Amino acid sequence: MFNGKPKPVVKWAGGKAQLIPQFEPLFPRKEYGLYIEPFVGGGAVFFHLLPPRAVLIDNNEELINFYRIVRDHLEELLRDLKKHKNTPEYYYSVRALDPGHLSPVERASRFLYLNKTGYNGLWRVNSQGKHNVPFGRYKNPKIVDEPNLRLVSEVLRHARLICDDFNRVLDFARQDAFVYLDPPYHPLSPTANFTGYTSSSFGPEDQRRLADIFKELDKRGCLVMLSNSDTPFIRELYAGYDIQIVYARRAINCRPERRGPITELVIRNYR
Repeated sequence: MFNGKPKPVVKWAGGKAQLIPQFEPLFPRKEYGLYIEPFVGGGAVFFHLLPPRAVLIDNNEELINFYRIVRDHLEELLRDLKKHKNTPEYYYSVRALDPGHLSPVERASRFLYLNKTGYNGLWRVNSQGKHNVPFGRYKNPKIVDEPNLRLVSEVLRHARLICDDFNRVLDFARQDAFVYLDPPYHPLSPTANFTGYTSSSFGPEDQRRLADIFKELDKRGCLVMLSNSDTPFIRELYAGYDIQIVYARRAINCRPERRGPITELVIRNYR
């Protein structure tokens, strides 16, 4: 159906590209007619599976606007991206711009530029919703990967893109759907929390609400797969479901020696 295999076009905290080989035997073997991902982020699983029909949801307005522009206005975006410079002065001037005062194309261009040149590829905002990641000081960041952007644009034409809370998944859930849930992880410790994709946090009550939605999706006959941290709290929330362990490399830590492999959970309502 597609002319090539795209890669995730943005760097994203908790991105699943490194885990795809471990996920491969855990994906459903049964055919499904619709793929739904309510925390799409960098979209590594979507871009790997290339489902014929998809609903992609995220509550990050900048991210969803970016995907829409890549899908619907790629040529305009490519032209705008050429203006960017990899200097700290330029970076901070772009970071200071109010995205609400930009056109959708300029907003998407700003988003990708900051994502590719900011420190560690983070997208983090403060309580006012303002991006606050420092300049990354990369010598030659690949801001524009045109061949991959064209592949991404092509596959996104088969997806509906929605900016909303993850509970919107219930509006589309049906018996022949495969739902992959990759929420902000429950922290391993009180100091390990990172939920700064948007200005709102993702706490224990959100995890409980998500577990309730997981159970509702199960009742509706969906195939459901969820990723989260390996903690007693998460294991308790999903007791009774199939729980598998995968090994991930922690990429976001100011101390390199703490970026080693850790266990994560994959929870499924099927085997």
